[in-house]
Amino acid sequence: MTAATPGATAPWPTDGLSYGGDYNPEQWPRVVWDDDVRLMAEAGVNLVTLGVFAWGTVEVADDVRDWSWLDDAIGLLHAHGIAVDLATPTAAPPSWLLTAHPGIAPVLADGYREPAGGRNAWCPESEVYRRYALRHVDALARRYGDHPAVRLWHVGNELGGGNARCYCDDSAAGFRRWLHARHGSLEAVNAAWGTAQWGHRYGAWEEIMPPRGRHGAPNPGLFLDFERYSSDALLAHYLAEKEVLERHSAVPVTTNLMVGAGAQVVDYASWAPHTAVVANDHYTLVGDLPAGVREHDLALAADRMRGMSPGRPWLLMESSTGGPSWQRRNRAKDPGEIVRHSLGHVARGSDGAMFFQWRASRAGAEQFHSAMLPHAGTRSRVWQEVVELGGHLRALQEVAGTAVEPARAAMIVDDAAGWALQHGLMPHRELSYGRELGAWHRALWDRQVLCDVVPPGTALDGYDLVVVPTLMVVDDDTAARVSAVVARGGTVLVTYLSGVCDAHGQVRTGGFPGAFADLLGAWSDEFYPLQDGQAVGLDDGGEAADWTERVHLDGAEAVVRYATSSLAGGPAVTRRRHGGGSAWYVSAALGADGVGRVVDHLLAESGVPRVLEAAPGLEAVRRRRDDRSYLFLLNHTDDDQKVAAAGYDLLSGADVGPLTVVAAGGVRVLREPRRPAPG
Repeated sequence: MTAATPGATAPWPTDGLSYGGDYNPEQWPRVVWDDDVRLMAEAGVNLVTLGVFAWGTVEVADDVRDWSWLDDAIGLLHAHGIAVDLATPTAAPPSWLLTAHPGIAPVLADGYREPAGGRNAWCPESEVYRRYALRHVDALARRYGDHPAVRLWHVGNELGGGNARCYCDDSAAGFRRWLHARHGSLEAVNAAWGTAQWGHRYGAWEEIMPPRGRHGAPNPGLFLDFERYSSDALLAHYLAEKEVLERHSAVPVTTNLMVGAGAQVVDYASWAPHTAVVANDHYTLVGDLPAGVREHDLALAADRMRGMSPGRPWLLMESSTGGPSWQRRNRAKDPGEIVRHSLGHVARGSDGAMFFQWRASRAGAEQFHSAMLPHAGTRSRVWQEVVELGGHLRALQEVAGTAVEPARAAMIVDDAAGWALQHGLMPHRELSYGRELGAWHRALWDRQVLCDVVPPGTALDGYDLVVVPTLMVVDDDTAARVSAVVARGGTVLVTYLSGVCDAHGQVRTGGFPGAFADLLGAWSDEFYPLQDGQAVGLDDGGEAADWTERVHLDGAEAVVRYATSSLAGGPAVTRRRHGGGSAWYVSAALGADGVGRVVDHLLAESGVPRVLEAAPGLEAVRRRRDDRSYLFLLNHTDDDQKVAAAGYDLLSGADVGPLTVVAAGGVRVLREPRRPAPG
């Protein structure tokens, strides 16, 4: 068959929204499969991911394959109208391969080689692993590449989950090749890393090693480049499998990312253009959390996915119906959360809701992981909600293919900045990259303001408000893009520890925040990290914890000042006006109330509108196509909420409005009266 055209818009794997999950028939007797497909039809399942960990159950010995059960499973699903997202099972090397070639397993920084039995137990630089993996992928693609049931290829599983970094000798050699390609010469590497520090200058390529050991103080430039190399090494393996699949099949190819709030295990923004459907696995937070934290984390992850897939839908490839299995205390979902969480992803651009997994396993490492069909079977509350969600997704079929209404606010997020912030001898080694991302996005979410979360290099022309939170590593191009927003009359907010270093991780001299100091008209000459439990008062009645700075005004005005500590009287939050635009600097880690007060100023100044007026915890997102719009209303509170909205509720089948009540924990999706498209 003809290979898919790179960059082309791929056909969606299902008619309408996709619904289903990972299906592992090899774990069950054949007689169970007939019940599976019958119950899938009852639930409305139209897509399953098949074969993710099935390498060893197909290739039972070296180059000896038994396809019979997989042939049967694909045929059964196809006969019942269920599409297949067929995985290359390379996340799980067979036991015979690991036994014959133990050197394919990844090595940790302390030299410990991972034993068999884990996930992704392979080094991306292992030529032996690559040879065996591509041989099996070739056989798989030849057999099923034109099967009508196969509507999507799924490379591996959560690449980087278990093998994000490998420190073996093969990886060391791969790292050196990557450095040569990136920097061109050993002299350039020495310059980029500032190896004169501690006398670490390199005189030969062979002297460069990954940041091994337990000393905890690698050269920041070396560390940052090793993170980038590790992401690229895994991407190279994905692309190798993708090339084999496209050699034999025109079916679109993807892989499941693990995009969350903070720094990711790999640089997914650089991966997304290589996937026909950008897909994500997202599991909600656990623990005793303040109201809305769990749901806001979902929204932030979904907005990051949309920022990686502009102009096309993405897919929630995995989520859970209840507790997962890898956390200390695996929280069950309360009644209504399965529906509300799934439709929260759909509201923000996913054209489907998928789960791990279809049927709960009886044995193995994930035997207590929740599933669409739990151990208790069809008598369970989870099953009832799974069937309910399937009905909702069928009712929302006309939403498929629509786009989330364009946001006028954006947040710039970069995994490299997160890596730089969280490792090495930093002024404050307990800061999380996700802290400021979450704080500023949460304030917008509470105010029903849609915010695209985008990687550096994204065109910012359509945004009136751009937030730059702790973007520690910044190249000159990104700094220029941010400045251009203010020059054309937009509003920019930059937080502490942004622009401090260049793309190599070297500190920009002349005062912090380095790359943005001229734009902001304010600079600091010294960081004042706060100690555990310490807080500094502000003159607006708020407090700062964890981080403060001594700030000097150079064209900006102080909006909030420090009220206590040796910084008392000095600027904490500043604003510089540039014609019709303005640039804000926040030098302190503000509390939620302080962030909210600043955001209120930003929205008033930039003119960025709310989707609608509602209390915090009532989520509102609009998807549209031409003059047809769909308003998603999700109530994450324990009280009924009344909002000014009207239309036909696709979920209840009733007209509502002009004031619409969204029940506590409930969801409405309104097909609104026709109106002209914005712009």
